Amino acid sequence: MSRPARLVVDASRPDPTALQRAARVLKGGGLVALPTETFYGLGAHAFDPVAVGRIFELKGRPADKPLLVLVDSLAMAERVAREVSGRARRLAARYWPGPLTLVLPAHPAVPPGLTAGTGTIGIRLSGHAVARALVAALGGPVTAPSANLHGGPSPRTADEVIATIGAGLDLVLDAGATPGGPASTVLDLTKAVPVLLRPGAVVLSADDLRD
Repeated sequence: MSRPARLVVDASRPDPTALQRAARVLKGGGLVALPTETFYGLGAHAFDPVAVGRIFELKGRPADKPLLVLVDSLAMAERVAREVSGRARRLAARYWPGPLTLVLPAHPAVPPGLTAGTGTIGIRLSGHAVARALVAALGGPVTAPSANLHGGPSPRTADEVIATIGAGLDLVLDAGATPGGPASTVLDLTKAVPVLLRPGAVVLSADDLRD
């Protein structure tokens, strides 16, 4: 079984050279496993439909399950979402960087495969320095489903990633063990009344959901 390249990086101050190498892999249509504030994620250039398709194939993920993306700023979120509401901006200001995924109307430039035909897109600004820096190095959004087989346990270490899906990866950014715990909270803001799609690491209050 082939194994991906592996770059060890500091979890709080990752080497820019390593990040540029990873960004080049993404720009070339490759897949990169990266640490997030919860588990290791599976990264592809979000605007590359072929690379996005590779994620579904590698994970065995059903085509009707959309992928979330990571951004490095609210400005980048505005390139992914057709509209960023006032409520979304307030929640982002309060909880980003961090494990809160906001579901917003997808920008027309977003590949349909990424949204699974829903017309919506989940967006997060990661609380992990490596994830944020990789997005910045790419200059565009990066996918971040868990780097596992569909339905399998979410990996906390690079070794766990390599043991399960390593043969399908091009590069692993190894920043040591991630915290684990609950996955990101997913909140759908495309409806008149926000819908909590997945309880998770961020516990929202009633004030968070008011207009």
